[in-house]
Amino acid sequence: MTVKPTMANNPVANRDTIVAPATVPGRSALAVVRMSGIGALEIAAAHVDPWLPEPRIARLCRLRDREQGKILDQAIVTVFVAPDSFTGEHVVEISTHGGHYTQARVMTALVSSGARPALPGEFTRRAVMNGKLDITQAEAIVDLIDARSSAAHKAAINQLDGGLSRRIAALRDWVIGIESLIAYDIDFPDEDDGSLPRQRVSDAAAELGLSLDSLLATVPGAEIVREGAVVVIAGKSNVGKSSLFNALLGESRAIVTDIPGTTRDAIEGRLETSHWPVRLVDTAGLRETQDTVERLGIEVSEHYLSEAHLILACGENEELIRSAVEAVRTKSSRTIIEVRTKGDLVTDGEVTDQTSGKGTLFIPQVVVSAESGKGLDLLLESIDKALISEIGSPVAEYPGLTRERHVYGIRQARNELADFCQVWEEAVLPAPVAAVHLRSAAQALEELIGAVSADDILDRVFSSFCVGK
Repeated sequence: MTVKPTMANNPVANRDTIVAPATVPGRSALAVVRMSGIGALEIAAAHVDPWLPEPRIARLCRLRDREQGKILDQAIVTVFVAPDSFTGEHVVEISTHGGHYTQARVMTALVSSGARPALPGEFTRRAVMNGKLDITQAEAIVDLIDARSSAAHKAAINQLDGGLSRRIAALRDWVIGIESLIAYDIDFPDEDDGSLPRQRVSDAAAELGLSLDSLLATVPGAEIVREGAVVVIAGKSNVGKSSLFNALLGESRAIVTDIPGTTRDAIEGRLETSHWPVRLVDTAGLRETQDTVERLGIEVSEHYLSEAHLILACGENEELIRSAVEAVRTKSSRTIIEVRTKGDLVTDGEVTDQTSGKGTLFIPQVVVSAESGKGLDLLLESIDKALISEIGSPVAEYPGLTRERHVYGIRQARNELADFCQVWEEAVLPAPVAAVHLRSAAQALEELIGAVSADDILDRVFSSFCVGK
């Protein structure tokens, strides 16, 4: 069970009232200003006419400047009374008309009445401190805002719902359960059942270690969900790589000409397959050159090849495809999909199925035409199939480690557990001393979900938040 921070151990319990824009300033239909804190209702009452603070009822009101009595705007005002709000405090949300000036005037009026501008992430930080969220759920809010793919969105929703928090809390309880076995044996050594079998503790610790390992195994997949799988388009110059890149993205991102070597640098674009977000990379043609600038572009291409999860080896005929595959194989061992470009010029029966990549994966050579769109859907299906073979399918419902802080905490807990297992098996230390490693493992897990409040941890987590969140 997760231990929530309390006001007693909250260093900012007697805090002031904060206010911030909750929407990006600019020309828009609406702009939202959010205010939270002990004085939120009193400050809002000085500017909202009529003031009808019935909770959770959106009302059309006039906003006035308190000093001059001038109307600032007509707005929708909603009141949330503590503790039934996002932050756990009194919250007032004001939806004004969009635009820079109106929102700024409303902000200025509220600050002049006693509120102060919020710091980045301060609303969510207060939600954590008041037990409305734990830290991993707070991080999921940023992941949800930053999500650029369906897989990233699903993972963030699952984490916001507490999936990762519950799994970490269960692991923490598991550690405490092993601690309790040892403590019971220390405190009651002469019970009827006799002393605790050491193997029982060893088995429980070994099983816990496997669970920690399985959580650490989610790191590569979670990184790809967040950043996208790198799929590199490679091949000789002027074989249609940039045209294929533009066709897959549905826009003209790369310059397309008949002059070899037009692409001097790598160009990235984003798309999605059925399962994975993809960072599609158009690279410079693989060839020997004395041109300094072009050579630099080719070096960038070679770097992307070494980092790729999947490579599309392109050519307009069998000879160029074979040449591309051979060049790629010197830079990467990843799966290769052979792509026959300029498919509108290919005659029936000219192409035979080819086996590409590694292991038992079989992907036929794909014939595509950037001009007509022929084969593009089949290529996307092949990319999805190859990525599943390389890195598996993302399981959004299965909690994964999405941040370096998560990875560090789980690894720290795993290392402490390994140290415990070693000294326990060797029986070189008294049980209470060996159990210190278990306590350290539990503390590492507690810090992940905020069961132990530490200002430096909170500062690091909320430094990436936007103002108003």
